[in-house]
Amino acid sequence: MRALCFFLLLLLSLPGLAEPHAELYEKAGWPQQRAHFSDALSAAQTRYRNSLPPAVYQALVSNSNQRFAASAMDQRAESSLRANLADPVPALRFFESPLGRKIVEAELLATRPDQLAKYADGLPLSEADATRRLLIRHLAQALPAREAGAEISLALAGVAADSLSQMIPGLLGGGTAQGLLDGQRQRLMAQIDKDLDNTLLHVYRGLSDPELEEFVTFAQSSDGAAYYKAALAAVRAGLAVGQ
Repeated sequence: MRALCFFLLLLLSLPGLAEPHAELYEKAGWPQQRAHFSDALSAAQTRYRNSLPPAVYQALVSNSNQRFAASAMDQRAESSLRANLADPVPALRFFESPLGRKIVEAELLATRPDQLAKYADGLPLSEADATRRLLIRHLAQALPAREAGAEISLALAGVAADSLSQMIPGLLGGGTAQGLLDGQRQRLMAQIDKDLDNTLLHVYRGLSDPELEEFVTFAQSSDGAAYYKAALAAVRAGLAVGQ
């Protein structure tokens, strides 16, 4: 009986002993963002249905479902975060704070399918004074938003290229596909950068100026920079970029 009681107490204590990288992955909203990506992937597959030959479309769906399987994406991204972020505790503490939770909620709202559909033709121009615009510019320089946005935009395009190559061997061989993707990556980052300040003003519109300043301070700190560098690597790993 004593051993059974000890075992039950151990089970009850396990949530509090969760590995900090796994906790950070959860607290920073990664599983929900992956779910939002899965919704966007399904919508993109539907759009391709009427524009591709049936055989190519089926290859695209099969390839994309395999590459972007939810459990595999989570496993790759979390493993990358663990490998590239030596100390997750500072970032975990930040995202566990009231401000951190508010930031995650804002980011999750921005990537919800209904919000993406609502602003499919572009975001409205956000009004902001000079102080807030300066804070947003600092934030834009600290976050890897344009790089991550370009990788997400390219993810399905890469699967489509793979599917075409599978159906027509040699069509995009000899590095042609990779060269096209690299060129498109640079163009996407440049395009995202043009609208990045307005995008961040919209996403974080619910943050007060002092909260935004605190966010910038974290993002520019050594701990914040380490987290966001690891986060970009985790995005790429989750999307299986280059694999």
